[in-house]
Amino acid sequence: MSKLIFRLPKSGTLLASLAVAICLVIAMSRVSGQSSNPSFDLLIKNGHILDGSGGPWFAADIGVKGDRIVAIGKLEGAQATKVIDATGRIVSPGFIDTLGQSEYPLLIDNRGISKLAQGITTEITGEGASIAPHNEKTITPLKPFLDQYKLTIDWTTLDGYFQRLEKQGTPINIGTYVGAAQVREAVIGDDNRTPTPEELERMKQLVAQAMQDGAFGISTALIYPPGHYAKTEELIELAKVAAQYGGIYASHMRSEGTSEMAAIDEAIRIGREAGVPVEIFHLKVSGKPRWGSMTQVVEKIQKARDEGLDVRASQYP
Repeated sequence: MSKLIFRLPKSGTLLASLAVAICLVIAMSRVSGQSSNPSFDLLIKNGHILDGSGGPWFAADIGVKGDRIVAIGKLEGAQATKVIDATGRIVSPGFIDTLGQSEYPLLIDNRGISKLAQGITTEITGEGASIAPHNEKTITPLKPFLDQYKLTIDWTTLDGYFQRLEKQGTPINIGTYVGAAQVREAVIGDDNRTPTPEELERMKQLVAQAMQDGAFGISTALIYPPGHYAKTEELIELAKVAAQYGGIYASHMRSEGTSEMAAIDEAIRIGREAGVPVEIFHLKVSGKPRWGSMTQVVEKIQKARDEGLDVRASQYP
């Protein structure tokens, strides 16, 4: 199948873009001309197809030539080099892991078996830290890990990483955020302090470069150092840069426990003042004393949505 590395669409969201692409493939395949006895490289028969459009499943066969789906429908009499009988099974496009960590592992072992075995064909990375930008400040703490796997960081920008990955090969699609903690560490290291105006400007330049290179937005992991050293105002300024390129603000918030409501308020404030959509990673309520409070969490998010902010949340199983 095709090996692609996603670059940033100038507008819209990743999931929307993929859904449109999947629907177009399905639509074009259904209306494509079919001979009375078509021949395929691969024929998947008798499956229940869920095509990613949001509609119910439908029964159909799928014909593949090379790395393209060329026919979907009742393909009676079709011949194929390989035939898969999918009776009683669901056939669907690859799943999207919206928060993975395969950016380095794919350079160590580019087979991606742990993802592909789960049906995952697209992964979005970059939770607070990200694969770029890199310099001596960010590489030095990684040295034990890099030495263990005999891995060399020979890129400084996101574009440089993409070129390395394309050259080496990847079986899954990769997209990424630029991490707010990553740009902070690249400029001021692990110091727990507010950046100077000059340092903040440099951080904003690094965000701009990453967005130009294909980042989907800026992400934070505010529960870990050095991410939690950043004040809200700093994050707003960085998110404003991402907004200029149609990016979003995605966050592992400062708290999922007793201070979670304040953490949601912060995420909402960043979205509003920076003018960006907000994605809250792995939404939950932590700790037995908070059991039953998810209703209040959802109500707060819904209120922001009702007021016009595009804020969403994701959960892990």
